[in-house]
Amino acid sequence: MNHAVLWVRDASVSTDFYVDVLGFRVVHRTARAAFLQAPESANDHDLGLFEVGPQAGLSTAGTGQVGLYHVAWEVPTLADLRHYQERLSEAGALVGSADHGTTKGLYAKDPDGLEFEVCWLVPADLVDDDARNRRGELDLDADIARYGADTVGACARVGTPG
Repeated sequence: MNHAVLWVRDASVSTDFYVDVLGFRVVHRTARAAFLQAPESANDHDLGLFEVGPQAGLSTAGTGQVGLYHVAWEVPTLADLRHYQERLSEAGALVGSADHGTTKGLYAKDPDGLEFEVCWLVPADLVDDDARNRRGELDLDADIARYGADTVGACARVGTPG
């Protein structure tokens, strides 16, 4: 995937969230839109935010309507994932986490309640049957003990931007 575009109530509020909490950089801004680049990304932009105004209701996708559930941004290491866990918790945005075996994920909501994931992928050479079959709550301490805090994740190893 190259980038995601979100309709938001207030582009400035959403921009501040993605910059202050997740470390995105503003690459272009207009009065009602912003284009952001994820940390360590070489992409032109990873996220576009388009303002629709304060009258906009909450998204009903997934509760009787079809729509996108979430987008995910990959971080290079489990130390990075822990950093984002702390940042998202401090911001009151963290809503859950999961161990999908080969993917370790944090789930959060932005100021408009749109859900996103921050994840780390187990490197291919470290994937075993235990990793393939694991499902449940994320235990970052156990994963760091198993894989190492600074082990570079699968996609980051091949140069795929976060």
